[in-house]
Amino acid sequence: MNRKLRVAIIGCGRISVAYEDAFKRLSSISDIVFAVDIEEEKAKEFAKKFDCEYSTDYKDIFSKNIDVVHLCLPHYLHAPVAIDCLDHGINVLTEKPMALSLQEADMMIEASKRNNKLLGCIFQTRYNESVHILKKMVVDGEFGKIKSIRSLLTWSRDKEYYSSSNWKGTWDKEGGGVLIDQAIHSLDRVLYLAGDDVEWVEANIANRVHPFVEVEDVAEATIKFKNGIIYNLYATDSFFGDDTPINIDFCCEKGMFGLHQDVGYSLVGSDYKEYREIEEREVVGKGYWGTTHVMQLHEFYNAVLNGTPILVDMYQGRKTLEVVKAIYKSAMEKRKIYLPFVDSKIQKGTKL
Repeated sequence: MNRKLRVAIIGCGRISVAYEDAFKRLSSISDIVFAVDIEEEKAKEFAKKFDCEYSTDYKDIFSKNIDVVHLCLPHYLHAPVAIDCLDHGINVLTEKPMALSLQEADMMIEASKRNNKLLGCIFQTRYNESVHILKKMVVDGEFGKIKSIRSLLTWSRDKEYYSSSNWKGTWDKEGGGVLIDQAIHSLDRVLYLAGDDVEWVEANIANRVHPFVEVEDVAEATIKFKNGIIYNLYATDSFFGDDTPINIDFCCEKGMFGLHQDVGYSLVGSDYKEYREIEEREVVGKGYWGTTHVMQLHEFYNAVLNGTPILVDMYQGRKTLEVVKAIYKSAMEKRKIYLPFVDSKIQKGTKL
């Protein structure tokens, strides 16, 4: 039997409840041995659930023989903390986005390579059963050529949501608004299911009803893939009600397929089918987080233990980030952006 991995978590805030659940489910192959948060009470409370050590300084994990660290940190900390952990011989699985800029992402990739340690990025919605079924159907040619795609996200983020942290709603710490924080999951699933590279992006962003933050509350983009697919993205967090299901639709030669939140569907001729999760898991935390963090963590742990591949590796994390950054660049510069391109962080004080 393989040894159990020694695991640490850095960041015990809002998303950590999904990891708490996953850690419990994966206790046969891993032990959570250290919890870190700059707020000592949060670290202490998380650690209490696993009878493990805790600290307010992530560097304390470097003396604990850690195999894997999970980064649940503000976006601007993903790159520096990941690089530091990789340079100390620890495999890293970070929450999305991978980084705030492509330069940072490239530095993370280099750190992974020079230390021969695994680096992955959380995009748990790729692991939904419906996504896997639809991906296989696409690969098998059941829909024919994909012609066009659309994704629609209309959620709500109020003043309290942004005021609850010192980094949300800022360019220099969050890196953007509804696009990089919420719609990035829609975009990632589209990139995975479309199965091709993006040629160009043309986009607009605006802040229309959130004057208390710097970043966009609406984003729209037209994205052209190299194989000719046109993808139309729309996202807003000014739909003031409960978070509505994300809709993603693919129009193809032989029919349609898509996702209504995590429920997949296909329509070929008059044959309509739906695809749901085979294993029923209790929803922990926000419903839109889904229930598949545990699947991505399990895959990552197996990769560390046995050298097996992972679906969302560092290159996939960078690929999704590149399209996000291209959308911002197009909107800021009012022009079409062809990929690849030169990117940098959007600085504090940037005006929409």
